[in-house]
Amino acid sequence: MEIFLDLKSMSIYRIEMLSYGLSKIIEWWHNIMAEEVKLFKTWSSPFGLRIVWALELKGILYESIDEDLTNKSPLLLQYNPVYKKIPVLVHNGRPIVESLRILEYIDETWKQNPLLPEDPHKRATARFWAKFGDDKAMSSLWPILTKQGKEREEALVQATENLKFLEEELKGKRFFGGEEIGFVDIALGWLANLVLVVEEILGFKVIDKAGFPFLSEWMLEFSSVPAIKENLPLHDKMVARFRTYLAAALDK
Repeated sequence: MEIFLDLKSMSIYRIEMLSYGLSKIIEWWHNIMAEEVKLFKTWSSPFGLRIVWALELKGILYESIDEDLTNKSPLLLQYNPVYKKIPVLVHNGRPIVESLRILEYIDETWKQNPLLPEDPHKRATARFWAKFGDDKAMSSLWPILTKQGKEREEALVQATENLKFLEEELKGKRFFGGEEIGFVDIALGWLANLVLVVEEILGFKVIDKAGFPFLSEWMLEFSSVPAIKENLPLHDKMVARFRTYLAAALDK
C-alpha cells in the first residue's frame, strides 16, 4: 500500500500528529507479531469454531492446530491435563481452556472490536445467554436426532421452547450484541451451522421463518459476515460427520 502526502501543504503540527499515529500503528503491529498464539481444536467442533471467529474478528494472528481426538497429542494433554479436551488457547506459553472462558480471555486481552459490553448488567446478561445456549439449546437438539416416535416429538417440543427464548431475546436487534457481532452471537454461532446440518438429516425444518423470523434472519446475517463465512466448515462434510456420529450413537 502506497501513501502520498503533500508535506508542503501540511503544518508542522499535522505532520507531527501523523508521525505519532503511524508510530502507534507500527508499535501495535510489532506487539501482535511478537505474541505467540496457538489454538488447539478440531475442524468440526463448534466450540473450537467460536475461538476461530473471535480471533478473526479481533484480527489476531494465530497458529491453528487440528487435533485427532482418537489420538490426542502430547501437547494437548500437557496443556489441558484435567479435561483433555479442545479447544485450548495457548498465549505466550500459557494455556486457557473451556470455550466461553477463552472468549472472555480474548476479549480482555485484545481490546479492539469488543465482544462483551461495558455495562456490568449487560455483561452478566450476555454470559447468561451464552451458557443457556450450551446448557439448554444445544443439548436439546441432539435427542431430536437420536430419538424416534413420541420421544422425538417430545424432544422437538423441548428444543422449540428453548429456541423461543432466544427468538424473544433477539427481537428487534440485528445481532444479539446489537448492531455488531458480540459475545452471545459467537457463543450461539453454532445455530447458523449445525441447525442446517440437523435439518438436512431430519428432513424437516427446526428453525423456519414462520415460527422464528428473528432467528432465521440472524442466521443469515451472522453467516454472511466475512470472518464467519470464511471459517465455516463445509456443509456436506459436516452432514457426513453427523451421520457417522448418529450411526455410532444408535448402535450403542
